[in-house]
Amino acid sequence: MEKIQHSHVEVRGLKLHVAEIGTAHNVVLFLHGFPEIWYSWRHQMIAVANAGYRAIAIDFRGYRLSDQPSEPEKANFNDLVDDVVALLDSLGISKVFLVGKDFGAVPAFLLAVVHPDRVSGVITLGIPFLIPSPDGVQFDLLPKGFYVLRWAEPGRAEADFGRFDVKTVVRNIYILFSGSELQVAGEDQEIMDLVDPSTPLPPWFTEDDLDVYATLYKKSGFRTALQVPYRCFQLDYGITNPKVTAPSLLIMGEKDYFMKFPGMEDYMKKGIVKQFMPNLDITFMPEGNHFVQEQLPEQVNELIITFLNKNSTI
Repeated sequence: MEKIQHSHVEVRGLKLHVAEIGTAHNVVLFLHGFPEIWYSWRHQMIAVANAGYRAIAIDFRGYRLSDQPSEPEKANFNDLVDDVVALLDSLGISKVFLVGKDFGAVPAFLLAVVHPDRVSGVITLGIPFLIPSPDGVQFDLLPKGFYVLRWAEPGRAEADFGRFDVKTVVRNIYILFSGSELQVAGEDQEIMDLVDPSTPLPPWFTEDDLDVYATLYKKSGFRTALQVPYRCFQLDYGITNPKVTAPSLLIMGEKDYFMKFPGMEDYMKKGIVKQFMPNLDITFMPEGNHFVQEQLPEQVNELIITFLNKNSTI
């Protein structure tokens, strides 16, 4: 961990926090999900660098050590894509492998669709190919009290989270999202109420890890983090007939609650997703949950490095 270097790079008027290790020609850019940060890729960054690659992980705009946009309520996925392209330009990187987890997979997909010349390959964890749009996810099929719907309501998550300190909020989300069932609150509940305060952290996520998250979220808060992804997923991003032609890998935990989204298991297991990603390989991990890269880092690292070695140019 001490070998990972940290800097801030000015991108489109904001300073993005950049963590990196390695100096090789082939670059791997890691894109975090929610409530994660660059730190969620700590195991992968070191392994990839040791395998001969340059590993970079960022905090998206408004997240942790990166600057807040001036109007967080207007932030959307296009901002993230444009930030990544500008970052690559600033660092003099012409082409990159993208590794996206949770909502971090979405800008990876968008970038691969809109700027295919910049993408050597795409690896995603926890989410198959999805392009945000008014019809991208059938929200009407989701349970009424599901966290995605609750947090899409302006002010609702803020009031829910505001009852607790930041550390407790992150703890609760990690516990909830580690489960295999959808997180659905009753009419008289909020999402944070679904967690029994006596429930321990998952064994692969320590109190020290939690402290890292809590310290950084105290700086950034959740204002932008709730806007992107939850309040901008149903915007129209102007993408028609999307297709990712780059070599791709989906790593999916069989115990990831996302498998319970309506239609998602068939979408992946029946190969429907390959209509949009014809060069996609899928690996299902029987014991994997939504945080599979932290839960089973050695297995995930092996999958990532095998993919990189197969698709890299000298």
